[in-house]
Amino acid sequence: QVQLVESGGGLVQAGGSLRLSCAASGSFRSINTMGWYRQAPGKQRELVATITSGGSTNYGDSVKGRFTISRDNAKNTVYLQMNSLNPEDTAVYYCNAEVYALSLRYFEVWGQGTLVTVSS
Repeated sequence: QVQLVESGGGLVQAGGSLRLSCAASGSFRSINTMGWYRQAPGKQRELVATITSGGSTNYGDSVKGRFTISRDNAKNTVYLQMNSLNPEDTAVYYCNAEVYALSLRYFEVWGQGTLVTVSS
């Protein structure tokens, strides 16, 4: 069983910064793409950013130039540095990972979510 545990959410003023972390634990062979998604009240879940095991990144249009995703493969951890936050960034942020299991199959895992609130 694989778990993703997120941390780093909280309340911040507009223009401020936060750093989210997500660590994978359990038994598996490797983790391919890791990423962050978010869901604001009344809206659909949307892509924030993803990063492959090789370091290739992809960002949602609304966060390009403000957010940076990175990962530490040795720690099976992905980070999201969020700068220049604005109230529209308020959402529950979910960590996601594509896991290569001991069974030689791939499956997707989601974290429980961490709330980010940006006040104006």
